[in-house]
Amino acid sequence: MCTLEKRGDLFLLTLTGDGEHRFHPDTIATILSLLDQAKSQSKRGSVLITTGHSKFFSNGFDLAWAQTAGSKTGAANRLHQMVESFKPVVAALLDLPMPTIAALNGHAAAAGLILALSHDYVFMRKDRGVLYMSEVDIGLSMPEYFSALVRAKIGTSAARRELLLSGKKIRGEEAVGLGIVDTAAYDSAEGVVEATVRLGEKLAAKKWSGEVYASIRKSLYPELCGILGVEARVFATPKL
Repeated sequence: MCTLEKRGDLFLLTLTGDGEHRFHPDTIATILSLLDQAKSQSKRGSVLITTGHSKFFSNGFDLAWAQTAGSKTGAANRLHQMVESFKPVVAALLDLPMPTIAALNGHAAAAGLILALSHDYVFMRKDRGVLYMSEVDIGLSMPEYFSALVRAKIGTSAARRELLLSGKKIRGEEAVGLGIVDTAAYDSAEGVVEATVRLGEKLAAKKWSGEVYASIRKSLYPELCGILGVEARVFATPKL
């Protein structure tokens, strides 16, 4: 499933286990609960880092669970349930009153990549792991908030085409070149996490107001906020 660990000013959210870290409704509910926990415990200088164990960061929704519904209609309903229940996770990350960093320990596909892109910074390995939006290959349309997040976070139409319309599995250096991730300079999962911890500590030292930080973040993505139903409020809390 997943765990939340507090290391000083840093919250470390980890997708645990040796599997593909698929998002079953129970997993989604746990992630949302842990984000709420981090929010309730946040203070000036808090930072969230999200990573995973083993080969996968996340391979997206639990399609096998959807298919066990016993019919096409049942499977479609279960998939819709996961899409809708995952939407508040993206909204929670957009609204979280602290900087957020995704440390991709391995493959990030479909909803797993959407989780990564919901963070402010994305670090990736160069030795292994790919980014992959599988919808075009498996015959699924994109949820509206997925598309809005990609438009908000990936700056060029060429990069969005490569990610969404080609079914391409994108490795670290190419992902950096396309502006999808911030860096892919690490040869191990441990190296990625260590790098994000260093960045997290630098950001924590700023002791920014989390409410102001979240307000500015939300002001950058008005379309996405509208689709997610997230309010971009104005705060004025001078640092003393």
